[in-house]
Amino acid sequence: MTGNLDPNLQADLEAINQIPVINSILEVICRTTGMGFAAVARVTEKKWIACAVLDNIQFGLVPGGELTLETTICHEIRQTQEAVIIDHVEKDERFRAHHTPLMYGFQSYISMPIIRKDGTFFGTLCAIDPNPARLDTPEVTNMFKLYADLISFHLQATEKLALTEEKLLEERKTAELREQFIAILGHDLRNPVTAVSNVGQLMMRMPLDDRLKRLATILQDSSLRMKGLIDNLLDFARGRLGDGITLALSPNEHLEKTLRHIISELLLAAPEREIITDFNITETVFCDGTRVAQLFSNLLSNALTHGQKDAPVKVAAGKIDNKFILSVTNPGDQIPFAAMERLFQPFSRGEVKQGQQGLGLGLYISSEIAKAHGGTIAVTSTPEETCFTFQFPA
Repeated sequence: MTGNLDPNLQADLEAINQIPVINSILEVICRTTGMGFAAVARVTEKKWIACAVLDNIQFGLVPGGELTLETTICHEIRQTQEAVIIDHVEKDERFRAHHTPLMYGFQSYISMPIIRKDGTFFGTLCAIDPNPARLDTPEVTNMFKLYADLISFHLQATEKLALTEEKLLEERKTAELREQFIAILGHDLRNPVTAVSNVGQLMMRMPLDDRLKRLATILQDSSLRMKGLIDNLLDFARGRLGDGITLALSPNEHLEKTLRHIISELLLAAPEREIITDFNITETVFCDGTRVAQLFSNLLSNALTHGQKDAPVKVAAGKIDNKFILSVTNPGDQIPFAAMERLFQPFSRGEVKQGQQGLGLGLYISSEIAKAHGGTIAVTSTPEETCFTFQFPA
């Protein structure tokens, strides 16, 4: 008989039929033993279900077909988890009066339990035939044990694959939601941050006492930092949800002026710091000046934040051998090797010290800008200093 299976049992049936060699296993069993029917059965407390079948004797079962559990010897095997092997029912004292051979009309029978790798009982690998057969031999027994173990192994692999795919799908959905949230958040924050920046600029132009000037400077510097964070958020979201970092390439004759403007902005927030420059930009550079400025701002901001406070940060830029090269070097602690491996991954910040909090997107965005220019960012770090170098064909 065939019934409607619940989803769990249907999944078990499908898992067995996903095993590439399952039909070959049943064919080898029948050829080796001379038996006419072989099957893999799922056996539970209430059900006996054929998952895979080879029927050369018209027994009448197909995959998904069911037998009444209590009419099967597999019901007993589920309880004992021990194999049952019968060469000739009529000569077997234990089974010659058993109701199962009498009901189904077989004389030879072998059934090997299939135990999952976690120790739970799945079902049986079994074979029957109306004629006697020589089954109780080491060769046949070991063959059935081997195939039962092989089926168990494949079941475990299928379950692990399903769990991995489910976890991957969940992580992908979470990532998409996170990136959509980041895009919306970054977009909605732009207007209030611009308003704060404008207020700071107006206050800086007004005749103020020293205390208010310091407050205006803090306001202006904080708004600049927030703007940088928002730009990184939006670029990250565009990169993940859209076509990546986009460039507006053009011949740039004022790149040095742009870089010096970034230095002036960052020194407003850290007037006590020293930045030594070595610029040799005597030719036009074909690039996206705004993006190069964004990359430079990220690198220089990191150098000022993580570098040694009482030592200068060194910046160099120029064209060498048809390449534009920009480097930022700061004295300070060496970057740990483990952190170096994931330095340009999003949300990777390494060890964050007090006052150095951030999103961990700056270096990731910078590396994406470098890639968009057909270039690279490299980093070297020693116990004395750390240097980031950006270069691209100019």
